[in-house]
Amino acid sequence: MNPAAMLKLMGAKKSFEKNHPKFTAFVKKTLARGVAAGTVIEITLTGPGEEPVRTNIRVQESDLEFLAGLRELSEGGE
Repeated sequence: MNPAAMLKLMGAKKSFEKNHPKFTAFVKKTLARGVAAGTVIEITLTGPGEEPVRTNIRVQESDLEFLAGLRELSEGGE
């Protein structure tokens, strides 16, 4: 990623954290404690006037490196 795009993304991250402090705290708390293989992550998306759409994943051993990378990104720029 080029430096200009990284700076833009970091600005957007700060704005998102300001707009959604409870969600940000939840993500930081759950990533900080680590996510074990076998953990189920469920996401629900409800658009205005739409029925909820849900999906989930069961974390696999091969996913752990990616999740660790997300944790490192969430800790950066604070």
